[in-house]
Amino acid sequence: MEGTEVSPAAQLREEGNELFKGGDYVGALSSYTTALSLAATPQEQAVLHRNRAACHLKLEDYSKAEADASKAIATDGGDVKALFRRSQALEKLGRLDQAILDLQRCVSLEPRNKVFQEALRSLGGHIQEKVRYMSSTDAKVDQMFQILLDPEEKGTEKKTEGIDLASQNLVVLAREDAGAERIFQSNGVQLLQRLLDTGETDLMLAALRTLVGICSEHQSRTVATLSVLGTRRVVAMLGVKNQAVSLATCHLLQVMFDALKEGVKKGFRGKEGAIIVDPSRELKLLISNLLELLTEVGVSAQGRDNALTLLIKVVPRKSLRDPNNSLTLWVIDQGLKKILEVGGSVQEPPGEIAVTENSRMSASVLLNKLFDDLKCDAERENFHRLCESYIKSWFEDRGLAGKLRAIQTVSCLLQGPCEAGNRALELSGVMESVIALCASENEAEQLVAVEALIYAAGKAKRASFITANGVSLLKDLYKRSEKDSIRIRALVGLCKLGSAGGTDFSMKQFAEGSTLKLAKQCRKWLCNDGIDSSTRRWAVEGLAYLTFDADVKEEFVEDEAALKAMFQLSKLEDRSVLFAVASTLVNCTNSYDHEEPDPQMLELAKYAKQHVPEQHPKDKPSFVRSRVKKLLTAGVVSALTCMVKNENPVLTNSCRELLSRVFLALVEEAEDRGSVVAQGGGKALLPLALEGTDIGQTKAAQALAKITITSNPEMTFPGERVYEVVRPLVSLLHLNCSGLQNFEALMALTNLAGISERLRQKILKEKAVPMIEGYMFEEHEMIRRAATECMCNMAMSKEVQDLFLAEGNDRLKLLVLYSGEDDELLRRAASGGLAMLTSLLPPLCIRITQVTTHWLEILQALLLSPNVELQHRGSVVVLNMVEASREIAVKLMESEVLEILSVLAKGDAGPVTRAATACLAKAVEYGLIKPSKEEE
Repeated sequence: MEGTEVSPAAQLREEGNELFKGGDYVGALSSYTTALSLAATPQEQAVLHRNRAACHLKLEDYSKAEADASKAIATDGGDVKALFRRSQALEKLGRLDQAILDLQRCVSLEPRNKVFQEALRSLGGHIQEKVRYMSSTDAKVDQMFQILLDPEEKGTEKKTEGIDLASQNLVVLAREDAGAERIFQSNGVQLLQRLLDTGETDLMLAALRTLVGICSEHQSRTVATLSVLGTRRVVAMLGVKNQAVSLATCHLLQVMFDALKEGVKKGFRGKEGAIIVDPSRELKLLISNLLELLTEVGVSAQGRDNALTLLIKVVPRKSLRDPNNSLTLWVIDQGLKKILEVGGSVQEPPGEIAVTENSRMSASVLLNKLFDDLKCDAERENFHRLCESYIKSWFEDRGLAGKLRAIQTVSCLLQGPCEAGNRALELSGVMESVIALCASENEAEQLVAVEALIYAAGKAKRASFITANGVSLLKDLYKRSEKDSIRIRALVGLCKLGSAGGTDFSMKQFAEGSTLKLAKQCRKWLCNDGIDSSTRRWAVEGLAYLTFDADVKEEFVEDEAALKAMFQLSKLEDRSVLFAVASTLVNCTNSYDHEEPDPQMLELAKYAKQHVPEQHPKDKPSFVRSRVKKLLTAGVVSALTCMVKNENPVLTNSCRELLSRVFLALVEEAEDRGSVVAQGGGKALLPLALEGTDIGQTKAAQALAKITITSNPEMTFPGERVYEVVRPLVSLLHLNCSGLQNFEALMALTNLAGISERLRQKILKEKAVPMIEGYMFEEHEMIRRAATECMCNMAMSKEVQDLFLAEGNDRLKLLVLYSGEDDELLRRAASGGLAMLTSLLPPLCIRITQVTTHWLEILQALLLSPNVELQHRGSVVVLNMVEASREIAVKLMESEVLEILSVLAKGDAGPVTRAATACLAKAVEYGLIKPSKEEE
């Protein structure tokens, strides 16, 4: 209306409506939210809440959809749209009884609305089905517990089979939330406690796995379970000697922690609301019991490791953006000394706590994560003070045993939070005791001292001191000691000091040939099966430093026996070797980051007589490719797969990043990707791409992209695994990734999008389409072409087709213009997309004539192209346009297109000829042209 001024809120609402129609639900939600803050009346606010509910439904955020719809209904109880949207949200949340009430209200308000009637019938059927399922499930639960707890059921083979089946069924039932709730409501936790009390491994495992289902993502059931079983009792099961039970308990505790920390993600709202939960109290009680378990005598070594693993996972913040690190501060105050006690222990001496080869490393990882989680100098100073106080308590007035314990603790800190380790080294008498004990006649004392010296050698503060005082000592130990365990550690210390120049060929610490001799000795020890594995791993530590030297890399990859020995070590239970193996492989494949220096800066550096790094001749690409081939032949992929598969605290994010780098180097050449996939490399890359450092995840995602481009994804990632590949690939589309990573991700997504609608839906769900569209405008022709190909495959989905149909966008115009570009591959992708879209969406045929004045000459150029594929795509587009509208057919037949089609129709039999003939036949049908003599 003239003279009527539209309010800002109304304008934003209209803008949101247009975005919603175009499929941009996030943008629409943003517009509605902004409008909400400007809306003047409750009625305007109600409409905006209703519209926001629609956006939340599309984005699958059903809790927010319910909340917004409820706000609209609070203003107008007869708002059928809001009632219907709330019913949809409630249905998705599993609250069918409430959803049906809203639907019944909708039907009473609009009795003739067929959509409401059909939805009510469908939901009624679901409710009846659920009632039948629940009633039958109650009977099944009672029957299963009766079989498991009846003493008469045990003994015979047939009865044993019945018990096994009942326990399996119970576990399967608990995996579904509805089944878990039925078990819980049927006094299930108390009955499961009786199964745990039997002490029989199979029944205990069944009970623990069922409890996992009951507690999974459900806070109130978790609190109730802990109340029935007792927190102390649950944690104590972690320390039993039976490894299977300990691991199952570890999994249950992880699920409990997740439920307490994250709260409810799904479940029964009414029951949640009925229980007031204080998760922080329960969390601290669980963690307090875990810390107590660390130093209890009688706890199994495996159980202690599992406790450390849990603490690593649940205590530090998941993201530094989270401001609350109170749990970390509480653990440091309550349990730091207990963690240090594990870190300072040695393997199973009489009267000591039992530890494995991995325990000290796990303690180092936990200490490092706690230290990294601190936010300010005051918190870090408190950490240092507690560590130093503990070390002093052992170092002073405890005799030689106390000094050894203190030095071992310092080693633990140097492997973890090295800043704290450096501070500990500065304590009076510590470094002097290390040097003195290196000369001890006692092997155990020597081992502790030499290891501390090695860890200290890598730390900047002590490097000059060690270089001045340690090299001669280590050389003396290496030459004079009769014990291989001492000699090999001394050699590693020398390796560490000798690798100070890194990959810089001109900065070598030792004389020519010395590093090769040290490496040769390392390989010899590595291959000696007579030496125990905990000692042989030190040979790998030495190689991790020595392989900075390209001559050492070349000799190492030629020694197949040494490679296989290293791979074998990486598969053993002692996981502390993982980082050294990964570092060695990164060095051999040159997969570390190295920037090409600016030529002008090089000249300036030479002029100023500054040091200029030099690359070793054997680190050139041809040598690296050769080394990769030899590693693949020796079985590197199976070793890497094993390293990733066995979850362990030692597999830190830094270690994951190294493994990702190696995988990326292995799949660089397309011809090697098949063998990498055949040995399980594709499967191993998925967890690396989903967890770890940002760089590590990106490297793994790029390796996945390379594999997906050149292989059949359904064969490479069978079953559900192929859907897990999508998220890492989409992450490579972000602007902080390189152009090559963008290109490879687009190529891989193109491959996936062409497979199935379900995969296209997964790509849509990951919000990849706007990013793909963005790259269609990229200057780089290969990225632009890849994005266009990907979008054309995605256009097989209705949601993407709707984007092309939406008013006021240039998507169709871009495809038409690209069909006339000089880049033949881009033309092929764009014209292929046009051919498909015009066949699926006839309205687009009319719009082609409106988006650009050059549409006719672009189509003519396609028809006249010497490339048969382009001709075919052009002829299909013309056919679709002729069939869509007589008006368009008139325009085409009045142009040179008629003459071109006539020539094409007379060509050799093929798809182009058939399409041209069909175009002419339709023109005859319209009465635009007369049939030829042959047609008559």
